[in-house]
Amino acid sequence: MEHFGEHVSAELARVADAAEIALRRVSEEESGRPLLAGGWSRKQVLGHLIESASNNHQRFVRAALADALEFPAYDTPGSVRVEAVESASWTMLVDLWASYNRYLVHVIRHLPAGKLNVSCRIGANAPVSLRYLVEDYVRHLAHHLDQIGVTTGR
Repeated sequence: MEHFGEHVSAELARVADAAEIALRRVSEEESGRPLLAGGWSRKQVLGHLIESASNNHQRFVRAALADALEFPAYDTPGSVRVEAVESASWTMLVDLWASYNRYLVHVIRHLPAGKLNVSCRIGANAPVSLRYLVEDYVRHLAHHLDQIGVTTGR
């Protein structure tokens, strides 16, 4: 039977590899344009995904080291605003996003199987398991990539 971490990390690696190719085809100018009137640009969505990678990295590691995890929710619009992703270069954002997700592939692959049921509460949400957080990270990533027109085949 395939180990959970190997299965999910392989899926994340596949999604990240496919998305990186598509993201590198987006021009700097195109990356800064809102996708919908009044909506976020590809830069802002990718900035959110970098923030998600960072937050989930901490959640995964801290949950694997504890018997339970309580972690604050984060302010998505505030984070994108404070990080000023619209003034960052598209290439830098893609490089960081791709590298961070490759590292998360490694981290997920090495999560202790005995910690996958650790209870994790994020903000005011109902508790979920570490397993759920990891699987949901990949779903969330694929959802936002789809929003910006990046097909991951998921």
